[in-house]
Amino acid sequence: MEDIEFVWGEPERRAAAGDLAYLGELGAQLSDRREEAALRARTYGEQLAYVVRVLALTPGRDALVELMRLVDGKRAASDLWGLASLLAEHHPAADLVAAVFDRPGAGATDHLGPCLYHELLLRGADMAGVPQPWSSHTLAWLPRQLRDFEAGAEFPRRTVSGSAGGFWTRIPAEGRLDPPVPRTTERSALRNSVTAEVHESIVSAPESGDWGHADAWVFLPEEPLAPEQVPALLPMLPMPCTDVGPTYRFEVARSPLGEVWRLLFASASMGGVYGGGVGGAFGRMWAWRSLAGLAGAEAGAGAEEVERLARATTWFRFEADSGWFHNEIGADYGIAALSPDGRRLAVLAATDTD
Repeated sequence: MEDIEFVWGEPERRAAAGDLAYLGELGAQLSDRREEAALRARTYGEQLAYVVRVLALTPGRDALVELMRLVDGKRAASDLWGLASLLAEHHPAADLVAAVFDRPGAGATDHLGPCLYHELLLRGADMAGVPQPWSSHTLAWLPRQLRDFEAGAEFPRRTVSGSAGGFWTRIPAEGRLDPPVPRTTERSALRNSVTAEVHESIVSAPESGDWGHADAWVFLPEEPLAPEQVPALLPMLPMPCTDVGPTYRFEVARSPLGEVWRLLFASASMGGVYGGGVGGAFGRMWAWRSLAGLAGAEAGAGAEEVERLARATTWFRFEADSGWFHNEIGADYGIAALSPDGRRLAVLAATDTD
């Protein structure tokens, strides 16, 4: 049958006349046209994303001017946090300040500005003179200056055709506190007291990075724990991630706050095996959110309070040959956080695999 032109009201007239074959053919043709249009839309979207990426990776202010014209005038970039990450990687901060922060489209409703601000901050740029009109933006919660423990963040390396990168999750050989073997198989009487809200906070970093699985536990001992007691206690806690035999690998180490933060940041920003991550700005946000849950910050606490608690917390990292972990290099880690008074031990475990 030849192509049918759709006319409003005609389907009802045909139905009343009993011409149901006409309606069936019209529906089939419209369905085909919809599929063709969707395919064209996807193709245009891919082509547009490619053009935006080329402009973002092309050196010079002229490319930035054209890119901002597309972003502001045509809403050409749906993934503005990803665009901010690309720009921060490939352009000098001074050029980006002029092209992005000082452009007419910048303002309180801008999403690119706050993302780019934190991307540049993480890369060591001096952002003291850049205004932040984004008081209602999610990222406004973050400190405006980089903290010392946030130094050394890792980033992927990207080109027009793709990206490369990754991070190492294995515990360093230095500072190890592995409990002696054979270990007892007795489980601790401590019970998990994590709430849904705290659990959500603790697992924020790996879950935002689309890791395969992450879980969290909080234990509240009646007697204060000393940091020296934690390495032997960890394999005894009632958690599936530490359920190992008496001679199976169980590695523990005291960890500086910066090492913990970088691990959380990489989990969120670069993502798991099948996740591209959420970029530097939101990677920073979710790393801080996980720190807040692990350190025991109250809901709604500000960044200064989270930082104070995180600095006072004793941090550990651990790995184990349990069935819960996949035991693949770069795809497993555990973090334990002991409160200053020894009355709270929070744990995060994350695992991923291809």
